[in-house]
Amino acid sequence: MTKRTAAKYKIDRRMGENIWGRPKSPVNRREYGPGQHGQRRKGKISDFGIQLRAKQKLKGYYGDLTEKQFRRIYGEAERVKGDTGENLIGLLERRLDAVVYRAKFVATVFAARQFVNHGHVLVNGKRVNIPSYRVKEGDVIEVREKSKQMAALLEATQLPERDVPDYLDTDHSKFTATFVRTPNLGDVPYPVVMEPNLVVEFYAKN
Repeated sequence: MTKRTAAKYKIDRRMGENIWGRPKSPVNRREYGPGQHGQRRKGKISDFGIQLRAKQKLKGYYGDLTEKQFRRIYGEAERVKGDTGENLIGLLERRLDAVVYRAKFVATVFAARQFVNHGHVLVNGKRVNIPSYRVKEGDVIEVREKSKQMAALLEATQLPERDVPDYLDTDHSKFTATFVRTPNLGDVPYPVVMEPNLVVEFYAKN
């Protein structure tokens, strides 16, 4: 967990943005990049650099997904009818760890992955311990009974820094959340601007 937390803040520093909107992000204190050359004047970023940055930011936001994982999800988004960028966001938001995070059962998306891995989550009454499990509209996600008294769970629901989006119907008294619908980009409460269209451009050229 410690290693993952350190990696999380490295992502923030590298992007120069507080991509999860967390009050403890180091970017809140210093916006320049990490390392001894972090404060150097930045040159103009190429189109490739802008597209790569957009991809890294989106990958990082969902728990620093590996390139293999992210490329597979993008491939699915490309095959589905409709706008590829919107499809990509919809598929990412349907990940079980993303839903657990959005429902405010945990404080961070990294904690959500661990929470699911450790078997604390039920989907339609059955335990699921795969963070990448894809929920469907109407699925009920809940914290198993034995885990409902965890201090971290109770603290996460009180976090003031983010709200539960309206594509989830959440009951914090029972620790349940129903996935109402697959969101569009405009429905997702990102603390910073995400540009899936640039991700599409990146993969189209590379």
